[in-house]
Amino acid sequence: MPEIQNPNLQSQGPGGGNTRSTMIFWLLLLMVFFGYETFFNKPKPETGTPAAKPTQSQQAAQPAPSATPSPATAASRKSAAKAPASAPAPVITAAAENETTVDNELYKIVLTNRGARIQHWILKKYSDSNGQPLDIVQPQASARFGLPLSFFTYDPDLTTQLNNALYQVTVSGAQSSPRGPVLAPATITFRYAANGLDIVKTLHFNSSYVIGVDTEVKRNGAPVRALVAWPGGLGDMEEFQPSFHGAIFTSAASQFAWSLGGKADYTKAAKVSDDATFDEPYSYAAVADLYFAAAFLPYDLDHTTVVTMHHEVELPGNPGNSDSQKKTAQVIGMAMGDTTGMTRLRLFAGPKETDVLSSIHAIGPDGKPTGESLAPLIHFGWFSIIAKPLYLAVRFLRGLLGPGADNWGWAIVIVGLLLNMVTLPSRLMMTKSSLKMMRIQPKVDAIKKRYANLKLNDPKRGEMNTEMMALYKTEGVNMYGSCLPMLIQMPLLYAIYEVLENAIELRQAHWLWIPDLSGPDPTYVLPALFILTMFLVQYISPTPGMDPAQRRMMAFVMPVIFGFTLFHFPSGLSLYWFVGNLINLGIQIGINHSSVGKEMHAIAARRAAKKAGAGAKTIQGRR
Repeated sequence: MPEIQNPNLQSQGPGGGNTRSTMIFWLLLLMVFFGYETFFNKPKPETGTPAAKPTQSQQAAQPAPSATPSPATAASRKSAAKAPASAPAPVITAAAENETTVDNELYKIVLTNRGARIQHWILKKYSDSNGQPLDIVQPQASARFGLPLSFFTYDPDLTTQLNNALYQVTVSGAQSSPRGPVLAPATITFRYAANGLDIVKTLHFNSSYVIGVDTEVKRNGAPVRALVAWPGGLGDMEEFQPSFHGAIFTSAASQFAWSLGGKADYTKAAKVSDDATFDEPYSYAAVADLYFAAAFLPYDLDHTTVVTMHHEVELPGNPGNSDSQKKTAQVIGMAMGDTTGMTRLRLFAGPKETDVLSSIHAIGPDGKPTGESLAPLIHFGWFSIIAKPLYLAVRFLRGLLGPGADNWGWAIVIVGLLLNMVTLPSRLMMTKSSLKMMRIQPKVDAIKKRYANLKLNDPKRGEMNTEMMALYKTEGVNMYGSCLPMLIQMPLLYAIYEVLENAIELRQAHWLWIPDLSGPDPTYVLPALFILTMFLVQYISPTPGMDPAQRRMMAFVMPVIFGFTLFHFPSGLSLYWFVGNLINLGIQIGINHSSVGKEMHAIAARRAAKKAGAGAKTIQGRR
């Protein structure tokens, strides 16, 4: 369906007006489509000193930095530090570090009693690029910045103490064997009391991706504002692994997402501030990448406090070569708690799959999980109004085809076929519009010839344009008719790109020789087929006696430019576009054998011969 259609009208003036305009138009569209992330959505580094804590309206647009706690916060810390010591509490601590494993059908979670934190959160239904079950706790980043369920406080020494203490572990409500894992549903309580601290962290597990987290931290009997953190990014950041060989860091797509006042929003990783505090009624807040998310959902929205975390790590572009050019990996995290000191929330850590996210709701006005869902964590970009139906269509077709591993690819093929059939009327309209333009081209040339000696800034050129517009109106010609199919196709193309990049179902979905439709084709076969089919469509399309250099540009160079660009884009996009080219090739052959096509070829041949003059060579489309 996406195509490069030659302008079927003679060049206007010495510079080849319509031909050049069409080529420029396509180049601009190419820049808009493939350069969107670079030119329009490129994260801009923050400058200046940290700002004061933003208002609610400012936060809804983008979290602003606030590295220094408010006076009220500082005062609360001082009061907590000066609180009179209560009666000595009994010492409660573990003798040694140990692990507890919790199992259900979706995950296996390994907890350590050192800091009462999560060491591994393994998603059983997903795997990494090496075929191993995916651990959503990224080991290298977590070792540097902290494990999930770490405590965060404004006192670094206290934070270190909370996260290194050895907690006693109590398991209740679980089915377990002496040597086996704890089977959900279950409740695990971590307790530590010593040196004036009294800490309780209770985790509730069920059959879903969501766990309950209740914490209470007291120092000398006074409550401490201790937040629960997910500080070290997500396990899909394989650029930290020595076996990583990709061209693009997954962490570049990470983001901080939230919902405030019923409005969901997000910001790119590079724009997330470090140690910025927000005391606002968040329905949820999350760190996420393309396919996975860790989202906190508080029970008491009115007393919710959120801290964002941002780290930049310089990694070798080739992890196997420490001397290779360094790239910046963005590692973001967050912490959530309650301003009263007692925190009660739910934590979702799992796939950004539509049905899963739609089933998880924030706390509503009734105090129950009846609020908005986590579905907005999936972003389809500017053209989400087109991308969402496309995603649903691909998923529906895959369901009809069955659970076969290749069926996601075949669903893309069918969607490409259907969309080309839908846009066929616009293509036929473009062909008829081109024929009308070719018929009146001699009259257009006559008008231009009369004004040929005028300078570009001569006011009389306005009379030429008025005369040409009157001619178009009289002949019933729409001078922009040939652009309409392009304007229809580009949003569809961008929408399918967003679907392929953001739909977790297409992650590691293979098709024939392609191992992952969401990544580039490692064999470059699809981009090569795309170049070949686009060239054939160009070659058999009728053209007005075009200058040979311009003809080569349209027939050879443009397919190569588009094809090589696809080397770095999802192979599912190449598949979709290749299918469109095959269909367009068949359609163009049919047009060439119709009366309209024959007339267009005849006009093009006459004008090519006239322009060739005394034997100059031209390249014409074949039937």
